[in-house]
Amino acid sequence: MFLVGLVHTLTRAGVKVVAARTTFVEETSWLADAVLIDADALSPVGDHAYITAVARCTPVLVLDNDTDTNAGAYLRAGASGVISKRESGERMVEAVRTVASGGCVRPEGCDGQAHVARAETVACHLSEREEQVLRQISRGLTHSQIATRLGISPHTVDTYVKRIRAKLGAGNKAELTRAALLGRLAG
Repeated sequence: MFLVGLVHTLTRAGVKVVAARTTFVEETSWLADAVLIDADALSPVGDHAYITAVARCTPVLVLDNDTDTNAGAYLRAGASGVISKRESGERMVEAVRTVASGGCVRPEGCDGQAHVARAETVACHLSEREEQVLRQISRGLTHSQIATRLGISPHTVDTYVKRIRAKLGAGNKAELTRAALLGRLAG
């Protein structure tokens, strides 16, 4: 019932819902600007690995019943926001829009350290050279163009791209670009 009501509320507010799933077996849509995850549906309960995996490429808003207890853990796992399922429809819509636009949604009393960790998620895992290559990919450059700009061989660029994909769990250039933009590396 909650899912049906949430989809209806978001749709009425002009938010396009790309997909609504009751299981994590299906692949997350790369068309989504944000992914909402019901904390009660995490399996096993308390396992934040799914949040971490999705948050690598798409902002995540976690919907929880007990935000006072769990919000910090969700944010440390990579979520961009946490909101109580008891909030009003207007507040839910506002939270979705905030997360989709790159903002953070925290319940009152949540420590600020978790918020800082989200902004640095991508950057802390990549070497300086990997960050340089990722920036160039996000600008739409080919491997040959990147090699020329950075003064390295195209083979070396290929190696860096393989490492970046492995670290970020990204499969193609679109996913790499999205990760760069979410991690604030592009620029």
